[in-house]
Amino acid sequence: MFRSHILVCGGTGCASNNSKGIIAKFEQLLKEKNLEKDVQTIMTGCFGLCAVGPVVIVYPEGAFYSNVKVDDVDEIVNEHIIKGRLVTRLLHREDDKNIAVKALSDTNFYKKQTRVALRNCGVINPENIDEYIAYDGYQALIKCLTELSKQEIVDIIKKSGLRGRGGGGFPTGLKWQFTKDAVGDEKYVCVNADEGDPGAFMDRSVLEGDPHAVLEAMAIAGYAIGANKGYIYVRAEYPIAVDRCKIALEQAKEYGLLGKNILGTGFDFDLEIRLGAGAFVCGEETALMTSIEGNRGEPRPRPPFPAIKGLFGKPTLLNNVETYANIPQIILKGAEWFSSMGTEKSKGTKVFALGGKIVNTGLVEIPMGTTLREIIEDIGGGIPKGKKFKAAQTGGPSGGCIPAAHFDIPIDYDNLIAIGSMMGSGGMIVMDEDNCMVDIAKFFLEFTVEESCGKCTPCRIGTRRLLEMLEKITSGKGEMSDLDTMEKLCYYIKDNSLCGLGQTAPNPVLSTIRYFRDEYVAHIVDKKCPAHVCKSLLKYSITDACKGCTKCARQCPVGAITGKVKELHVIDQNKCIKCGVCMDSCSFKAIVRE
Repeated sequence: MFRSHILVCGGTGCASNNSKGIIAKFEQLLKEKNLEKDVQTIMTGCFGLCAVGPVVIVYPEGAFYSNVKVDDVDEIVNEHIIKGRLVTRLLHREDDKNIAVKALSDTNFYKKQTRVALRNCGVINPENIDEYIAYDGYQALIKCLTELSKQEIVDIIKKSGLRGRGGGGFPTGLKWQFTKDAVGDEKYVCVNADEGDPGAFMDRSVLEGDPHAVLEAMAIAGYAIGANKGYIYVRAEYPIAVDRCKIALEQAKEYGLLGKNILGTGFDFDLEIRLGAGAFVCGEETALMTSIEGNRGEPRPRPPFPAIKGLFGKPTLLNNVETYANIPQIILKGAEWFSSMGTEKSKGTKVFALGGKIVNTGLVEIPMGTTLREIIEDIGGGIPKGKKFKAAQTGGPSGGCIPAAHFDIPIDYDNLIAIGSMMGSGGMIVMDEDNCMVDIAKFFLEFTVEESCGKCTPCRIGTRRLLEMLEKITSGKGEMSDLDTMEKLCYYIKDNSLCGLGQTAPNPVLSTIRYFRDEYVAHIVDKKCPAHVCKSLLKYSITDACKGCTKCARQCPVGAITGKVKELHVIDQNKCIKCGVCMDSCSFKAIVRE
């Protein structure tokens, strides 16, 4: 029995800031001070508050230390562990009040969250199956194998109202029912962990922090639909997630929770990991299955749908990581428990990866129906530096931009679709007044053009033409007729593309034209970028406040600034490359950007 536990985040964000070195230092000092039998250091998954990592929490006090460095470990051990005194300088402080917060649960970041899919992340050691079992791990699988029929399991999932968390929001129980009812001598269960949206890291964090939850859910799904084999399709760029999945698989097999004759029930189910090469299109279900089969990841026409003819031509069930992470808790606590959260048509909770212009970047899990304002202001801590909220991009390249006019919209599947966006897998990128919405649309189009597999013409050619028109506008060469042409092309691409990548690729363009048309007009008519982002439309000039110190001229990399000492300087607009070095270097604020 340990008197204290030191939990250190081992997620990708904190690991990149040397949390492994922090763990090693704790273990070294505890051993030197003969405390290794009294105090245990535990590596966990992501706590969620990535903005202040590396995070260290010491129990039983629950002291929440943020931005911890290896050099801080000695002080934590000597002061907190040995003398019992909190290291106040390292306690997390709320950004708005600068008041030390002693426990993670006391932060504004956590107060409005309800953790279901993330329930074990930051709580257990993801590389220790015993810790997962201690938190009711694999109890749902045992219940299914010993107490419930296959149809009863499917009925529970249907009654819960769980919808797919991978993007489209298709009813999970209905998908399970279709696959269960499909005729086939062999069936498969797959998990989509090919998280490719820019700014999204929800599925990665679940696999890093609670991999057994996904394995247990896949085994439950396999039993329910009559499958004996499953595949974990995860991108190779997630090395920590891949390693922890491998460890979890070995442990589950050793405990008889995967493999032949699971727990003596006669049910066989095994899992295999397949690595993706990072193609965004492989997030589409048929392209993912094509990739697992060893072929180039390209989508197939539907129907037939994977539930009828999927992997290797057999009935296949595919859900994403977050969807599966909800399953064990639904089985244990009941469909009514899950459906009591959320809204009428969007039950349960949703995990979002908060990024962009926001104080508390990281992972959040909120009940469906929570407003965008609550997520950004109450949980996310608002916009840094007193800037104004401008928009939030949800759904990544497949989604749209939500403007300030919809700041109080309850977040659920139907509401987002109604305003021209979508839930997607859960990325939420926040933008402030310094973001150019035309440039944002161009950024996402650049991504989809790059990631298009090229199989169908509307996506391969249409998105390229769309991007060219956006580049024309941001370079100051646009015409008002381009807006009508772009909208027509957007709807053509949506209606005629083969898969979801092409069908949703125009969404960022359509939503920005819908809500920020004035910015497009400014680019086209006034030849100006209101947010001062598009370089081709920028102009730097020197005002009468210039003292003639010559500093700007000396800093200019292309010699575009001329003028004598103590005299007003001038910028040659033909030479200026709009780098902004002159403005940054001016001590008298005599240079303005238009």
